[in-house]
Amino acid sequence: MKFSDGFWMNKPGYEVAYATQPYEFKVSENSIKVFVTKNFIQNRGMTLEGPVLEVTFTSTLADTIKVSIDHYSGTVKKTPSFKLYEDATFKPEICETETHWEMTSGKTKVRILKVGGWDVQYFYEDKLITKQGWRTTSYIQEASWITENRMKALDNANFFAKMETDENVYMRDMLNVSVGEHIYGFGEKFSTFVKNGQTVDVWNNDGGTCTEQTYKSIPFYVSSNNYGVFVNHPEKVSFEVASETVSKVAFSVQGEHLEYFVIGGKTIADVLSVYTTLTGKPGLPPAYSYGLWLTTSFTTNYDEETCSYFIDEMEKRDIPLEVFHFDCFWMKEFNWTDFTWDKRMFPDPKAMLSRLKKKNVEICVWINPYISQQSALFDEGVEKGYFIKKHNGDVFQADMWQPGMAIVDFTNPDAVKWYQSFLRDLCEMGVNAFKTDFGERIPTDVVYFDGSDPHKMHNYYTQLYNKAVFEVLEDFYGKGQACLFARSATVGGQQFPVHWGGDCFSQYESMAETLRGGLSLCLSGFGFFSHDISGFEATGTPDLYKRWSAFGLMSTHSRLHGNSSYRVPWNFDEESVDVVRHFTKLKGKLMPYLFAMGVKAHEVGVPMMRAMVVDFSNDPATHALDRQYMLGDNLLVAPIFNEEGTAQYYVPAGKWTDIQTGEVFEGGRWYETKHDYLSMPLLAKPNSIIGYGEFKRNFAYDYLENAEFVIYQLEDGKSAQAVVYDKEANREFTLNAERNGDVIKITHTATDKKFTVRSAEGLKVEF
Repeated sequence: MKFSDGFWMNKPGYEVAYATQPYEFKVSENSIKVFVTKNFIQNRGMTLEGPVLEVTFTSTLADTIKVSIDHYSGTVKKTPSFKLYEDATFKPEICETETHWEMTSGKTKVRILKVGGWDVQYFYEDKLITKQGWRTTSYIQEASWITENRMKALDNANFFAKMETDENVYMRDMLNVSVGEHIYGFGEKFSTFVKNGQTVDVWNNDGGTCTEQTYKSIPFYVSSNNYGVFVNHPEKVSFEVASETVSKVAFSVQGEHLEYFVIGGKTIADVLSVYTTLTGKPGLPPAYSYGLWLTTSFTTNYDEETCSYFIDEMEKRDIPLEVFHFDCFWMKEFNWTDFTWDKRMFPDPKAMLSRLKKKNVEICVWINPYISQQSALFDEGVEKGYFIKKHNGDVFQADMWQPGMAIVDFTNPDAVKWYQSFLRDLCEMGVNAFKTDFGERIPTDVVYFDGSDPHKMHNYYTQLYNKAVFEVLEDFYGKGQACLFARSATVGGQQFPVHWGGDCFSQYESMAETLRGGLSLCLSGFGFFSHDISGFEATGTPDLYKRWSAFGLMSTHSRLHGNSSYRVPWNFDEESVDVVRHFTKLKGKLMPYLFAMGVKAHEVGVPMMRAMVVDFSNDPATHALDRQYMLGDNLLVAPIFNEEGTAQYYVPAGKWTDIQTGEVFEGGRWYETKHDYLSMPLLAKPNSIIGYGEFKRNFAYDYLENAEFVIYQLEDGKSAQAVVYDKEANREFTLNAERNGDVIKITHTATDKKFTVRSAEGLKVEF
């Protein structure tokens, strides 16, 4: 949110008090509290009025500096708040010099000037990463008449939530953006990948992929200078990213309190690892979920015969299908959500699911947290108080999406158990996964069972919703076997994978914006990402379908889905069948490598699908790349975004090898290559090993038996390693390769399984 009129003046109606003088320090064994005045105090008379800001620096986790800024500290602490995994026993190192107070947490340090103006600097390994000072930290008051007029102008009728509260004060801070520095993240943002110059409002909306709105808003960003900033507020946070003040990232919240974390690291991957230690590591999706998903699509007509036909045709055409998904019309129209199969189309659903599962597929069904007035569950929900209410005690209802729909109140434990009971019944029938749609359009002029603040709940609602569903699957199928296909998210949502990119159009521009959104999401703590192959809205050309299929099957998770038409490949052309078959089987062969990368994402917090800058921030050419990505540590993917079949991509330093053709690309330069539909740039990083399994049909198989490990461009004197897990995510096997001259020496952990190892460039391999 912009408050200024140029640099020197403020917008009419705003009074800004800047932190100016660090007047007094109070230091304990684990914190530094600074009382900062708005003016330099020249006499005692100037101490008689405020505002005075209390700025507290502490650390509850290595390599994090926690900053809390308070004006009035007696205000009621409203819920909900993000669940953070802080260490209450952690003790940072605090020391005083002649000119500064310093706090060190791991290798990250904050230095606060003791005398003179407000001056705070942050370091990692003694390298300055960002800073704040003159005209950065501020308390802002808004004239009451502006607030009143704004409220009158806002239309909060029915469904859309206003972002403002009745508070007319704001806390704001700014952190420096240095020359050449790029800012990324904020959740699934479809706008320009590098966020410099943008205003970012952290406020979930159902806006599609072609707008600045987003389904997954995360108040966290990372920098190409290898640090991150997490603003610990579930309500709306407004960021001005090198926009209002072009050398600063400003962030503001309404109220008397602001809290954020500065996270340092040697690399962006280090920063993401620490951030996910704080907010929760990505959950590990089950092995089957990496396979191909096929859906009924959104508004199509279908019955058991239709579903069986699609599954049988995929099998007949030798396309390995792992998951079949029933979208919303598995339930009767106007009755969503009642968790009851439409008996006109599915008279015996349990028997039907049994028949379908004999075709060797897992089953997913669509759900959402809204209960239509026509649903058989509506009256019970009203009677027992399971829905969000208006201030007068009425149930909040709206006609947008389902007529007269109410919204389940997941702050009510009994409502959670009630909702979960229907999911368990579906699991008993044979359902393996749930597509948790919606959860973004949550109203703010409402009352929650537990008294939660509705503005904080707007973004946070999705966390409670997805958690409730994920818990059922974990309880029923066991840890490591739960999988959602979720659209909305907030901080911590990475614990409940997988997330997909929402409603995109069937055009190349949407394919590119989808990738930008996914890369931004994965720079915000999320480990896995999927999208609607060929686009959701309208029906794309066969050309687009084939190019998007290659992209989709080289994403962590792969789903054929659309709006009003079936997305089976033969509906486009027979070559589409070949493309889907080819890349599905290639992905299946890569499962020893891909599943190991998924385990790493889960354990370490480094996203499996990630922007080039995560691994190559020391190469400025990678900083703005948003049409290519790394899939795991060792595989560069460059989708094709045009009808000409031309790929333009940058290859970092070293010799990279196309895993399909064997062609070697010298790094440190751009390439433009032409591709048929069975080809796209898939380049193995130098000094890497990629394992290929004996894939046949299902993605959960023995990844080691008869596997082939290919060593790519291992330099003399260097080593590489590959790890293989079984389908239950137990570490099963480690293979090490070390090159001396023209010989690569192999060592590995004991195994009785057969496997082979070769060098891509034909060097001798010895065991």
